[in-house]
Amino acid sequence: MDKYNKDRGTIKWTSLMLPEHVQLVKELWKEDERVEKGIMDEQKAVEIDFLLQRAWNDNLTVELTYHNGFDHERRRCKINSICSVRKELHGTEEATKHTFTVKLNDIVDITIH
Repeated sequence: MDKYNKDRGTIKWTSLMLPEHVQLVKELWKEDERVEKGIMDEQKAVEIDFLLQRAWNDNLTVELTYHNGFDHERRRCKINSICSVRKELHGTEEATKHTFTVKLNDIVDITIH
């Protein structure tokens, strides 16, 4: 009786999973691979501050790399304003024209285009 009641493991469940389920499972696994923000040295912070001020004053397009809580994310944008009280950057994404807000402490790198 044991040879007839053999479980096929994950094989029997894969046919029941929809593509949406597969995508959700991949997103859950991605959360397990969380990237830590790390500590930035003072020289890099000064460089980022200088480039932010230059891009804002000259209305230049920049590519921001920032930590979104799980991973590093990149956005190509124009800087609308920098709020020193709340320590936030307000920008408009170049491709979609959507506005967004990023905390200045979360910015990891910036390049001017």
